[in-house]
Amino acid sequence: MKKNALQREFKKLKSQVNHIKEIAYNSKVGALIEQESSLRKKIRLLNEMEKEGFKDFALVKEEYEELLEYVSKRLLDDYNKKNNTDFDFYEVVRGNYNSFINSGFMSVLTKMHIPKLISKEFQENFPKNPKDEYKLARNIKRRVIVHLGETNTGKTYNAVERLKLAKNGVYLSPLRILALENYEKLNNENIVCNLLTGEEEIIKEGATHTSCTIEKLNIKKEYDIAIIDEIQMIDDPQRGDAWTRALLGLRCEEIHLCGALNAKEVVEKILKDCNDEFEFKEYKRSIPLVVEDKNFSHKEAEEGDAIVVFSKKKVLQIAEQYSSEGIKVSIIYGDLPPEVRRKQYDMFINKENKVLITTDAIGMGVNLPIKRIIFLDIQKFDGEEVRNLTSQEVKQVAGRAGRKGIYEVGYVATVRGNQRFIKDKLSEKDRIIKEAVIGPSDAILNIKSLPLNEKLALWATREESLDYYRKMDVNEYLIILESIKRFKLKEEIQWELLKIPFDISKDELMNTFLGYIDELFILKSKVISKPQCFTGNLDELEIYYQKINMYYSFCKVFKLEFDFKWIYEERIKVSNEINEILVRL
Repeated sequence: MKKNALQREFKKLKSQVNHIKEIAYNSKVGALIEQESSLRKKIRLLNEMEKEGFKDFALVKEEYEELLEYVSKRLLDDYNKKNNTDFDFYEVVRGNYNSFINSGFMSVLTKMHIPKLISKEFQENFPKNPKDEYKLARNIKRRVIVHLGETNTGKTYNAVERLKLAKNGVYLSPLRILALENYEKLNNENIVCNLLTGEEEIIKEGATHTSCTIEKLNIKKEYDIAIIDEIQMIDDPQRGDAWTRALLGLRCEEIHLCGALNAKEVVEKILKDCNDEFEFKEYKRSIPLVVEDKNFSHKEAEEGDAIVVFSKKKVLQIAEQYSSEGIKVSIIYGDLPPEVRRKQYDMFINKENKVLITTDAIGMGVNLPIKRIIFLDIQKFDGEEVRNLTSQEVKQVAGRAGRKGIYEVGYVATVRGNQRFIKDKLSEKDRIIKEAVIGPSDAILNIKSLPLNEKLALWATREESLDYYRKMDVNEYLIILESIKRFKLKEEIQWELLKIPFDISKDELMNTFLGYIDELFILKSKVISKPQCFTGNLDELEIYYQKINMYYSFCKVFKLEFDFKWIYEERIKVSNEINEILVRL
């Protein structure tokens, strides 16, 4: 990082420290693991600034280190109390400071008091090379075609054309809406295809193909042709393990990978290591992308424009403003159900709505007839801090402008003199992906000497022998396990619960999750209660939709009886209600 950028980061860290202290001092123990992770990240950043000579640097660093110590001591006190132990903070950290900063206090603690016998069990259950977990895939002579390049260049289209010729094939998607799009595309061409996502299963008699979200891949099945879409997601700290699992474990003679060019290096290393035959096909835009030099003005919105901001709140504010001026808009943001996205897309495609107001949720998904992308913001909150967009993020979104046969030039606009930033990011070389993320497999259940949370913490600290793999972030797992500790569930049940996807930062969803555990394992109910929605406002309806998905996931994971007709109809009903609210804006 350049000195100017480091100085900006330092000023930000300096201004944030008192606010972070206030949060930490008033937080419950359950929230401290996440806070500790954030503090460790900030200290690592400060370590990069050590030699820059910034004013008050030593004082600021000391404040962050003291705050990290406070948070870690509270975690240790809680651990000692619950486990009737008397570990001392300074004894645990002594000689292990780098591991403490990189992996967290609980990981260091766990590693310290695990006997060597446990380490041997880990070595027996988790091979040094992740490819060796998938022995059946290693027995197949696989040919891999890697389609890499810019957004909107036909990479996935070409792969799907090949998939259509397969006797038996699978398309693996990062998003339900993309899985749905390809499911419909194949069935419309008389290729019988199943749909499998975390929210639904549509199984068709005589199906030869499957379109599914990547986490739903059946690794035990053999395919003639497979597509792994958005392969650059392989380094995502939370979900990347699903892409790595698919790449290493697909039992398939012909595999197509589609994604961004910055994934080439890590993909090549993995394929060589697997002894797979492979070839790269690189794609360039055939439609030019032009950055407009003048600032975009609110009143200059034209048909085919997509206005991009980075929060749901801003999307709705801008949509309301245009609506009050009689300009019809489509709206897209992350929390929208796929059915609503589809309706909003269709109204834009059919020109019922002149303008699209969206977050970067548009960057990955359905190609739309967009003439111009307009960045009203060049910064986003990434869950930890507000930062500038990366080159990959700018390219992913800006690349949606232009559509062959409709708009033969794609335009990009911005505001407040940010044209130079956009141009620089479009020409900048993307950060090269160096590592594929791996997750813990079911083999973790074979280790019987420790509770699951400690096994996961220990697994996370074990270094990979190959430098192009790294462990997934297990903090969300640890937070869930801490939340369900009071139920005293069997480890196999805890493991299944970790597979139920939901946003743990939303209290309403966490409470529903815990309520279903209570019904199933404390009250011993044979069925769980359907979720309810008591108000019709937008936020409540979006949460209600996610509760319906959680109800479905619990029923599927634990093989409960449930009313799929109700789920299907309720999703459609809620989606229609959300869409009506958006249309009225």
